[in-house]
Amino acid sequence: MALKCIIVDDEPPATRILENYIGKVNFLEKSGVFNDSLKALEFLNTKTVDVIFLDIQMPQLTGLQLSKIISKNIKVIFTTAYPDFALEGFELNAVDYLLKPISFERFYQAVSKLNSEPKTIVSNQTNQPDFLFVKTDGKNKFQKIFLSDILYVESLQNYVCIHTEKQQIITHSSLKNVIESLPENDFIQIHKSYVVSLKHIESTDNFSVFVNGKELPIGATFKDAFFDKIEENKI
Repeated sequence: MALKCIIVDDEPPATRILENYIGKVNFLEKSGVFNDSLKALEFLNTKTVDVIFLDIQMPQLTGLQLSKIISKNIKVIFTTAYPDFALEGFELNAVDYLLKPISFERFYQAVSKLNSEPKTIVSNQTNQPDFLFVKTDGKNKFQKIFLSDILYVESLQNYVCIHTEKQQIITHSSLKNVIESLPENDFIQIHKSYVVSLKHIESTDNFSVFVNGKELPIGATFKDAFFDKIEENKI
């Protein structure tokens, strides 16, 4: 079972790096990102979390102060640009103390300490089938769709519509469930209602993605992660 983790850091570039690293490790599951320690504390008062990636220099409540308040069952990995607090961090029984900029190798070394179970990195997802069976109308009626044929997936309240060049298939599901069935290296969410195939993107501008002649909006929440992915593949 994946360890639920949150990121608490007031620097957006740092949180994006950690989100990217967490997405590569199959025993970690991101549950939230907070740029304010007090908001993180409110979340922790109602939700169960296994791990917190915690910056130290934070407004209102520092990472060290927050680590003293939260449940002792939550494992803490400090992330900071300042080595001065390392001793105090380890005195608080932190799992590790990561100095920015954090490399993936150092990140993985730290999270490997979280438990003694065998761990693997999700990279190319070679074990994942190259197709899905999608439930359609009628008992035991399923439509086979090859992942390579999917242009984008659209949320329609309690349903999703899977768009291919040849057809549109509507099924009773959530966008979240569909995302979990798609290889993360090939698809990316660009809006609360849209997930697109990176392979089929024709072009982009600051507000839209164009897929098979269709213009899809880029949501503000997903914009940074989307263009980070584009940057990874630019020339």
